[in-house]
Amino acid sequence: MLLDFVLHVDVHLATFVQTYGVWVYALLFLIIFIETGVVVMPFLPGDSLLFVVGALAGAGLMNLPMVMGLMIAAAILGNQCNYAIGRYFGPKVFQWENSRFFNKKAFEQAHAFYEKYGGITIVAARFMPFLRTFAPFVAGVAQMTRRKFTFFDVTGGVLWVVSVTTAGYLFGNIPWVKANLDKIIWGAILLPGLLVLIGAWKTRRKEVARA
Repeated sequence: MLLDFVLHVDVHLATFVQTYGVWVYALLFLIIFIETGVVVMPFLPGDSLLFVVGALAGAGLMNLPMVMGLMIAAAILGNQCNYAIGRYFGPKVFQWENSRFFNKKAFEQAHAFYEKYGGITIVAARFMPFLRTFAPFVAGVAQMTRRKFTFFDVTGGVLWVVSVTTAGYLFGNIPWVKANLDKIIWGAILLPGLLVLIGAWKTRRKEVARA
């Protein structure tokens, strides 16, 4: 059921618009907020949903400025919620001692990393399924300062929503794109993950070579 919704989000969303009208805006806000704000819900549609929303706006079924504003707000507030959950657990984690399941030194290194490079991580993760959900939570656990997190949260949220939705608005109603949307969605899901795995593999190889 969920996989069918993700792969055919254009059909389901268009049906929802025709059946429930303006309530689609509330549904979109809820999906984006949960996908970015609840760390256990990374499988909800993100990029594909934004693209389809842009396509529906291009077809005159939705108001583009309104839906963009709502989804930007949902993306920012979702990340803030996820960060707050991580930050709540962060102090408790700091009190843990080294054990089989926890390396305190590695955790402190993660905190230092997020203070130095976490900004670009927060922005880049917006465009990567699964990482988009986990990055703000890890930033909170690593105790990244809220002021710094909020700046990059807003920046990333605006860039993500505007760029992907605009792409859908401009290209989503082209016949070839509509005919191959399921393949495009699979590519949007798998390609970023593949790039992350390749990057992790290369980093691991460098660490082994230095050892």
